Amino acid sequence: MADGITERLTQLEEAVRRAGEVVTRLREENDRLRRDYRRLEDERKHVVAQIDAILRDIAKLELGRPANG
Repeated sequence: MADGITERLTQLEEAVRRAGEVVTRLREENDRLRRDYRRLEDERKHVVAQIDAILRDIAKLELGRPANG
């Protein structure tokens, strides 16, 4: 009976070790995903600013154009 308990304890310790490794990997992946998200959000803001500038330039061109009609 003691052998069964010892074997089960060993299995549980191994399971806890594997779970700890998985948690560590998930935390690292989460950190990486957060960094990627921040980078993509910054890129999106930059693209939006560029598009806004282009649209403002187009609006200026259209204001300088004589009206037809």
